[in-house]
Amino acid sequence: MLLSIAILSVVVALLFAASGVAAVTRGWVLPVNRRPVHRVRLYGWGQLVAAFALCWQLVFWLVISDIGTRQWGILTGSGLLLTGIIAMGVSHRPGGDRQGSGMP
Repeated sequence: MLLSIAILSVVVALLFAASGVAAVTRGWVLPVNRRPVHRVRLYGWGQLVAAFALCWQLVFWLVISDIGTRQWGILTGSGLLLTGIIAMGVSHRPGGDRQGSGMP
C-alpha cells in the first residue's frame, strides 16, 4: 500500500513540476488556468515549490525513521506546500474569472 501511495505521489509531483517548468520557461499554462492566471512566471514558481514540497514530505514520511526528524521534515514540507499554494493564488487575476462587470 505504501508503494502505491509513493508512486502516485511522485507521479503527481512530476506532473506538477513539468507544468511549473513550462510556465517558468515558456510562459505556458494549462488551458484550464489560462484565463484566471495573470502572472504566469509566479504561478510556475508556485507549482515548482509545491512539487518540491510533495517530494520533500514523501521522503520524510517513507525514508526517515527517526520520529522527531520525520515530524519536523513533514512540517517543513507543509510550510513549503502552503508557500507554493499562496504563490499560485497571488498570481491569479484580482477579479477572478468574471466575464463582465457582474451587474445584471
